Amino acid sequence: MSTQAEAPSRPRVERLPPLPPQDTVYRPIRKRIHLAFFLAFVAAPFTNLMRFDIPHQRFYFAGQELWISEFAIIFFALMFLMFVIAASAIIHGRIYCSYACPQMIFSEWSQSVERWAARVAQKWKSAAPKARQLAARGLFYAVLLVASVFLAFVFTSYFVEPKDLLGRLLHVDLVTVGGITGATTTLITFLDFTLVRQKFCTTVCPYGYIQGMLQDKHTLLVAYQDGTGDAKDCIECKKCVRVCEMGIDIRTSPYQIECIHCGDCIDACEDVLRKLGKPGLIHYAWGETTKAVAAKEAWYRRWGFRDAKRVVILLILAFYLTGLAMALSLRRPVLVAINPDRATLFKVLEDGRIANLIRLKLANRTGKATQVRLWVEGLPGADLALPGNPIPLQPGETFERTVELRAPFLQDGQDVHPIRILAQAYGARKADIEELTFITPLKRK
Repeated sequence: MSTQAEAPSRPRVERLPPLPPQDTVYRPIRKRIHLAFFLAFVAAPFTNLMRFDIPHQRFYFAGQELWISEFAIIFFALMFLMFVIAASAIIHGRIYCSYACPQMIFSEWSQSVERWAARVAQKWKSAAPKARQLAARGLFYAVLLVASVFLAFVFTSYFVEPKDLLGRLLHVDLVTVGGITGATTTLITFLDFTLVRQKFCTTVCPYGYIQGMLQDKHTLLVAYQDGTGDAKDCIECKKCVRVCEMGIDIRTSPYQIECIHCGDCIDACEDVLRKLGKPGLIHYAWGETTKAVAAKEAWYRRWGFRDAKRVVILLILAFYLTGLAMALSLRRPVLVAINPDRATLFKVLEDGRIANLIRLKLANRTGKATQVRLWVEGLPGADLALPGNPIPLQPGETFERTVELRAPFLQDGQDVHPIRILAQAYGARKADIEELTFITPLKRK
């Protein structure tokens, strides 16, 4: 009887001619998309693509300067963005996490920097191993500190005007709210880069949990599909495990909350098994039961619209996008508000003319200087006692004043006269019209 333990059986590898490389390699595509989203993240606050200006109570969206009071536009914009995220979770699972999420992009970048710093330190052959290790850590922390300051500046620029924030940064402002916010964001970013990274995705981030609740049998997954027993093609190389940024084994389950559907394991499996003449065992699939994403299906099914629920989601997105476009198109760049002040019905001026008080508010909601011209219709000889006409307005400036609307006495036996006050900004196609009444005495005193 043999006393030696029997060696575990190794998977049987059938030798076949190698297959050509896979048509789509996901990792380089993902890295290019990472770069595109990073550039968009950096550019957005400086181009007013999307930015809140909390000190001035402004919201910038698609280049438009919106006031906080413009509820309809902000509502449609936020609802559209919210449904985009929800639709992404239902249709494409956690694709957002791996391809567009800033947390994941920066976490993977910090890991790359750490590996780069280790390679640079290893070239220092004359130093002791401990010294090379310390040099690698020091270089890694130095690069991340600079990156943390830069990213904190970009992030804070979403809420504070970038020019103002840059002045605070150059003066190392740690007293005002903007300076304290920037310093705190820098510290949090640095700690995230060095300590948290992908742990954020599985512990703090709510999106992964939301996606787990919203997914169904047609949600996009990364699925491992193999036979059983002797029919299994997996050779236990575990390359899919080694390349996983989240440190999971996709073969265990496609529903692991750590899986962000990046596709790195797909590339790894295809790379190994195609050299052995077999296709990979890991695929993007619409639900676990689907063999793979079919290449010959209709385009709308390949994009994930595979049932009525997804079509309804698309219609809701179209509704909010249409509402946002209409609200933006109907928006008046210069806000005009004209109201009568009835604390005094009228007064008689020294020259015999009659004056009514008018509350006038003009607000330039654009990023360019403009002028607003005002005039009166329906009342012969009427004019507004303005400091100048047209009224110049700088970007974001508000002109608010109570002025006299003056007109000669009318001997028509009426004390209430309908009038119209018109205000037209420079370059506007039509004037804003306010219909009011002008009150006079019945008889000249």
